[in-house]
Amino acid sequence: MIPRYSRPQMTAIWSPETKYRIWFEIEAHAADAMAELGVIPKEAAKTIWAKGKDAAFDVARIDAIEAEVKHDVIAFLTHVAEIVGPDARYMHSGMTSSDVLDTCLNVQLVRAADILLADIDALLAALKRRAFEHKFTPTVGRSHGIHAEPTTFGLKLAQAFAEFARARRRLHAAREEVATCAISGAVGTFAQVDPRVEAHVAKAMGLKIEPVSTQVIPRDRHAMYFATLGVIASSIERLAIEIRHLQRTEVLEAEEFFSEKQKGSSAMPHKRNPVLSENLTGLARMVRAYVTPALENVALWHERDISHSSVERMIGPDATVTLDFALARLTGLIDRLVVYPSNMQKNLDRLGGLVHSQRVLIALTQKGVPREDAYRLVQRNAMKVWGGEKDFLALLKADPDVRARLSDQELEANFDLDHHFKYVDTIFHRVFGNT
Repeated sequence: MIPRYSRPQMTAIWSPETKYRIWFEIEAHAADAMAELGVIPKEAAKTIWAKGKDAAFDVARIDAIEAEVKHDVIAFLTHVAEIVGPDARYMHSGMTSSDVLDTCLNVQLVRAADILLADIDALLAALKRRAFEHKFTPTVGRSHGIHAEPTTFGLKLAQAFAEFARARRRLHAAREEVATCAISGAVGTFAQVDPRVEAHVAKAMGLKIEPVSTQVIPRDRHAMYFATLGVIASSIERLAIEIRHLQRTEVLEAEEFFSEKQKGSSAMPHKRNPVLSENLTGLARMVRAYVTPALENVALWHERDISHSSVERMIGPDATVTLDFALARLTGLIDRLVVYPSNMQKNLDRLGGLVHSQRVLIALTQKGVPREDAYRLVQRNAMKVWGGEKDFLALLKADPDVRARLSDQELEANFDLDHHFKYVDTIFHRVFGNT
């Protein structure tokens, strides 16, 4: 985790202090269940809670113990025993390290998902507000980077809203997928620990029981989680790239907010660069980079190995912290995005009406002209515009083959911009409902 791209609420989830607190809660809840089952004395379970509930676990002390024993969970339990006293011997009875580690990881991933879901909600609100603001702001649609047909800037933002609404649903599903608990013992057979202990801990920690866990919770769950983060990152990049293109000097239809004292270049005082959206592109690459290791973690040896452990110590914090920062940055970018409707109209008019070529093509076919012939008639006039002649409508009116089928009035009717926006309300209703 790099502080430059981190926010406190998310980084706190992955702090050693939070981790050890979760470990203690898992162990203490398990002790409660074992006490109810008569496996350990009830007074021991009470003592564990009483002395450990508000204890500040000493990270440096745990690290020092681990340096000797070379085992993180044993180091933690040793330190807890220093706090709890003799009754600590009843902790971890019948459990294995993965019961604590995997359940803790899933608690952290669930908490991280809750923050990310809130991040997406904030982004959706910003996208919705700006989409309605520019619902009928005309702009040119582009395919292959080339002018295609008219659209509205609101539709561009509505498309992004729909994409992130899907992202939210996927993330919620991934959260549910990873929200499981395993307290099943050395190879997952419950030989030394009653399944009712697992059920109690799962309920106490807000998780579901893992149906079959070998010694670890199956990593296909985690693979789905990180793959979902990767897809969300790609959606961030798609929107960031759109903004980067729109901010190019030759386009300048929208740009990132540029504050009064902001500086764009150490060398060129005139510069206003799309630094936020470029940064988002880079952050998206990093989040996606964690997907492949998560997929490779699925294939562990037999009931367990630890090849996944080092991976998850990195990708758990890094992927969630980075995506949290990226979503918040994108929300701020959209919220303060500067939009230039006049430049949008200027670019829309730049090719002298070529954006209406399909309507003319269809009009000719409706007059009985074979499609191939109609295409040839429209294209030969369109190519003249590409060659430097500016007025597509005037060229069509001057073409005798076109005039033989379409009157001036009929041609002009096909250059009506509003025609392209007649279903904008329909699309908005599909995306936003009755808002």
